[in-house]
Amino acid sequence: MITKLMEHYTKETSESTRLTRSPHGRLEYLRTQELLRRTLMPPPARILDVGGGTGVHARWLAADGYEVHLVDPVPAHVQAAATLPGVSTELGDARQLSAPDHSADVVLLFGPLYHLTEPADRAQALAEARRVLRPGGLVAVAAISRYLSLLEAGTTGQLTEMTPAVEALIATGDYDGHLGFMPTHFHTAEELRAEVRNAGLKETQVYGIEGPAWTALDVAGEGEFDRLVDAALQCARIAEQDPLMINASAHLLAVAQA
Repeated sequence: MITKLMEHYTKETSESTRLTRSPHGRLEYLRTQELLRRTLMPPPARILDVGGGTGVHARWLAADGYEVHLVDPVPAHVQAAATLPGVSTELGDARQLSAPDHSADVVLLFGPLYHLTEPADRAQALAEARRVLRPGGLVAVAAISRYLSLLEAGTTGQLTEMTPAVEALIATGDYDGHLGFMPTHFHTAEELRAEVRNAGLKETQVYGIEGPAWTALDVAGEGEFDRLVDAALQCARIAEQDPLMINASAHLLAVAQA
């Protein structure tokens, strides 16, 4: 799994531009900032950013006054994040963190749960997050919505040839790469909530990040983003915990307490 990650993120795509190269990526970035600033304790606090990539979120969290330590399995990501002001870095694996018990106020898991395709590995990553959190600390866990592929392929006209793969994904959560990206696990909101609760974390809240308007932003194109983004953000806020709409987001965010 680690080898495939390194190949994907060093040869096939740039993690540093993922949240800026598409309208829905820009929406995801804005909403993630909004949700974290709403739910995290105020700075100063120590954040362990596990699977933090090149530090897209670590950068603004450090600027907000948090002490941020980023852990990632891809050497190029760690090297890039090490240049950010106020961010320390480490090469590591979400399933076996080097941090001592009860040493972090916040743990972010913004990549591990979809890259870890086996349930036991996801459970281990969540157990490690709980171990390193101080009592009362918070974990924020991102996941890809199981319905992302259906909504994207249905909007772009690709669904006809992809219907069997999309139906299999909705049934199992096992994504085979049919829209690009590497094989990963896609969650439903209830599945994500259950995995977080099963790790012994409490007060779990799950949010839809982008809301149901993200595909419309992509169809409208980059030139229409500034005109449409306020309505898309408001749409996301209204539907963020609606059980009938939450899975229409491209990504989900669970926030829970140790």
